[in-house]
This record gives sequence, structure tokens and C-alpha cells, in this order.
Amino acid sequence: MRSQIRSRARLVLATTAALAVFTTSIFGQSAQQTPPAAQNPPAAQTPPPPQMPPAPQTPAEPTTPTQTNPPLAVIHVEAAPGQVLKSLSVDEAVKIALEQNLGVQIERLNPAIADLAITQAKTAWTPTLGAGFTASKQDQPPSSFLSGASGNINNKNVGGNASFSQLTPFGTQYQVSYDQTRGTTNNLFSSFDPQLSGNFAFTVAQPLLRGFKYDIYRLQVDQARKQKEITDVALNQTIALTIRTVRTAYWEYKYALASLDVSQQSLDLARQSLRDTKARVEIGTLAPIDVVQAESEVAAREEAVILAQALIGQSEDTLRRLLYDPTTPQFWQFRLDPSDPVPFETVAVNVNGAVLKALRERTDLVQNRKSIENTHYSEKYYKNATLPALNARVDYNATGLAGTQLIRGGDGFPPPVIGTINKSASDLLNDIFSGKFPQWTFSLNMTYPIGTSSAEAALASTRLQEKQQDISLRNAELSVVTQVRDAARQLDANGKRVDATRSARVLAERRLEAEEKKFAAGMSTSFLVIQAQRDLAQAKINELRAILDYVNSKTDYDTVQIAPVSGSSNFNNAAQPTTGTGQNATTGSNLTTGASTGGGGQQ
Repeated sequence: MRSQIRSRARLVLATTAALAVFTTSIFGQSAQQTPPAAQNPPAAQTPPPPQMPPAPQTPAEPTTPTQTNPPLAVIHVEAAPGQVLKSLSVDEAVKIALEQNLGVQIERLNPAIADLAITQAKTAWTPTLGAGFTASKQDQPPSSFLSGASGNINNKNVGGNASFSQLTPFGTQYQVSYDQTRGTTNNLFSSFDPQLSGNFAFTVAQPLLRGFKYDIYRLQVDQARKQKEITDVALNQTIALTIRTVRTAYWEYKYALASLDVSQQSLDLARQSLRDTKARVEIGTLAPIDVVQAESEVAAREEAVILAQALIGQSEDTLRRLLYDPTTPQFWQFRLDPSDPVPFETVAVNVNGAVLKALRERTDLVQNRKSIENTHYSEKYYKNATLPALNARVDYNATGLAGTQLIRGGDGFPPPVIGTINKSASDLLNDIFSGKFPQWTFSLNMTYPIGTSSAEAALASTRLQEKQQDISLRNAELSVVTQVRDAARQLDANGKRVDATRSARVLAERRLEAEEKKFAAGMSTSFLVIQAQRDLAQAKINELRAILDYVNSKTDYDTVQIAPVSGSSNFNNAAQPTTGTGQNATTGSNLTTGASTGGGGQQ
């Protein structure tokens, strides 16, 4: 019996040694990369082991050195039957998003709309060409012996007109018109039958005070142009925020994949521990109740794997929605495979240079400054509108007659027609454009309100609004400086978090290895081994989260100098305690943990 127990103990020790090698993480560092703080870890303070039968003192088999892989190593996605696998780098993801993202497509239409608004504002200066045609016939009874006929008086007229008018950008308004009519009548007093008449008119009106330097139309054009500049800046802001959101979603997806890998490793360790516990129960070195504890731990880690799988689907859909147009064929059928490793590399932070760049280039500050310029235009308009309205106007008219002129003479009333003179249309035009029968009119008109005018009230209101905008701009600049400094602070802190969590993970690996060796020698309990496994899994998750937070905070640091960033990670979220299964201790779920940090939504 003693030899059988010793044989089984050797089997358990061999299994435990293999398990110690298996527990090394794919997210660790090689021995050369071990931080100085992790070279000499303090001795673990383990409680006295409970009284149990001593295990056979068989020398433990030597283990091979731990070989670990870089954190967040490339983990490829496998497509199910009927699915298409799309491998893409982070730069390819950004390029696709800038081409197909619906938010970017919407924002790209705004500059075109603003261009049309400028064109619409300029239509006030568009020349207008007018033309018309008239025809009339009139029969009227004679009302006296001077009516010109003893029976019905018949008048027929056919005519046309043309005009050209324009308001110039200088406030000058002019109009040129010409109309011509041909008429026939049986009126005895008419000197022409048929009669051809024409009229040429030219009118110029010019404001001399109000509306001379600036008017409502110039205001609308200037504000439309400024709005076009604002929409261009808004497009750049949308592009910058989209790039930031896509990069964040890309790395969050990789984090979800790595989290599943860590959870699966933790589950494998729990299952191996369960098998080892059952073997020890069979040889009588552990109580049967320890199997229940090991089975409970396996169930808990199976739940962690299920949650990690759900997080992968959620993160993949988030990235898919950011990258592709829903009209893309097989939009929901293809799988995304992020092929880039996480580019973890510490960078130097120049806070003063970043602040100066943000104050100069931040899109929200640029838009605020251009809005203030728009208010300047309004102030300029209302200031001009407070002047008296003094308008000069010049009118010129030239007329002419042609047709068949009736020559009357002799006795009778009216005198009988004794001859005719024919005047052609060319004679009519010659009379008009040679100025044979001109008429000139010059007028000067002035109006001015007595008391406070609406323009004066609007000017006072605009100046207050301008002062308010200046204060708001200073407040926005203060917020920008604070945001940039905070982003730099977070970048520096997250870089230090990576070193700290890496050391914690290395120490957790060593602690687990020590606990397993002590457990094999009968100097520890299965509870302490399970706790060490749980701590190692959490240490790996913490290291993953720290690395991802650093990468995201670097993206935020670059973006916050160009565009306003919201939803970035903070120190409180980064330090949120978690349970041994990787779940948030407050919410009890890790489905949102991977996608909440730095995942600022896109408008």
C-alpha cells in the first residue's frame, strides 16, 4: 500500500510541475525584460497549513525556465462556415472608415451645402432681365360730340417691353427699360393712325450714407462665407474624432480577444486543478469537500469565458459599425481580424508645446473665433444702419412717335385730312436714342428716426453678444489647456501603470508557481492555489487594460490637440477594483469594461 501511495504522489508531482509551466501567460515578458522590482520578490506570507497526513517527501522535478510572449500578442479570428474573414490593420481600418463611415459622409455634405448658401446670398446681385407682351382692344360709346366718332370708338393696341436691372455689390441699383406700342383707332381727333410709340427709361439709385459701405446683402454674403469656413473646420473635427474612435474601437476589439484568451487559460488552469484535486482525494491527501471548491471555481471561470465571448461580439459590431456602410454586401456576415499588434512604446510628452498647438489649432476654438467674426459682421451692419438714410436718384426718359401722320386742313371740325406723312420704326428709334424728346429727373431723399431706432438697439445687443463671446472664448481656452494637461497626465500615469501591472503579473506568476510547489509538498491548500490562479488571471487582465489604456491615452493626447475629446479614460476608472474572475466589482459584469474606456461615440 505504501508503494502505491508513493507512486501516485510521484504522478501528482509530475502533473503539478507540468501545470507550473502551463500557467505562464502569453502576455508576459522574458526574463531579460523583468522589471527590477520583480527580480527579488518578497517571501510570501502563507498561513500555517492545516493538519493533514504528510505527503511523501519526493524531490520535485526541475521545471524549465518560463518563456512568455509580449502582451496583447496577435490573436487571429476564425470565421465560421459561411462567413468571410477580413484581416485589416489599424491604418486600413481608418482608411475604410473615412470612406464609408456614415457620420463622415453626412459631414462631408455640409461644405457643399455651405457653398450653395454663399451662391444663394450672392443672388441678390444677380442681374434681372424682363420682357413682356400686351394686346388690347377697346370699344366704347361716344359720350359727347368731342368723342371723335358718331358711333362706337374702336381702339386696338399691341405692344411689348424689355428691361434689365441689377443691384451691385456697392449698393447701386439701376434699371434700363424700353417699351413700344402700335395702336389703331377711328377717333377723328387722332393725329396718327396707325400710331407707333416708344419709350426708353434709365434709372439709377444710390445710397449715400446708410447702406453705402455695408448693407444687408453684403452681410449675408460675408456670414455665408464665414459659415463655409466653420463647416470646413467641423469636417476636420469629425475626421479627427472618427480616426480616434476607430483606433480606440480597434484596440478594444483586440483587448476583447486577448481577454478571452486569458479567461480560457484561467479556465484550463481551474480544470487542471480540479483533476489534481480529485487525484489527491483518491489517494487520501485531501478531503472530498475540496473537490466542490474546485468545481465551483471551474464554473465561475466558465462564466468569465462566456462573458468574454459576448464582449468580443459586442466589440466587433462596434468596430464594424464605425468602418462600413450598412449597404456593404454581407455587412453582418463577415468577421473582422485585427492583424496589428499593439504598438506599445513610451513617448516623451511636451505639455507646453501641446498646449500651444491646441490653442492654435483646436477645432472648437477655431469655430468659436470664426463665430466671433460673424458677430463682427453683424456689428458692422447695425452700425451702418444707424446712419440717416440719404438716397440719390436719377431718372432719364426719352420718347418718340412714328406711323402714319394725318395732315389736316380746310374748313370743318375737325379739319378734314388733306395728306399723310409716313414715319418708319427707324425714325422712331432715331428720335428716342438721339434724345430728341428727353426728360431728366434728379431727386435726393433723406429719412432719420427721432429717438432710439431699432438699429441702435440691435447694435447695443450685438456688442454685448460680442463681449459675451470673447469671455466664452477665454473660458474655452482655459478648458482646452486643462484638457491637454489632463491628457498628458493620463498618458504619463498609464505608462507607469503598465510597468506596475507588468511587475504585478510577474510576481503573480511566481506566487502561483510557489503555491503549486508547496501544495505538491503538502505545505499549502487547494484554496490558496485557486486564489493564486485567480490573482494571476486578474493580474493579466490588469496588464492588458493598462497597456490598452496607455495606447488609447496616446491617441487621446494626439487628438485633444486637434479636436475636443470626450469619454476618455480617467484615473478612477483605471483603478476600479475587480473580482478574481475579471468582473467589475461594482457592476458584476465585464461586458462593458473593454468598450467603455476611450470609446467616445461618433456623432
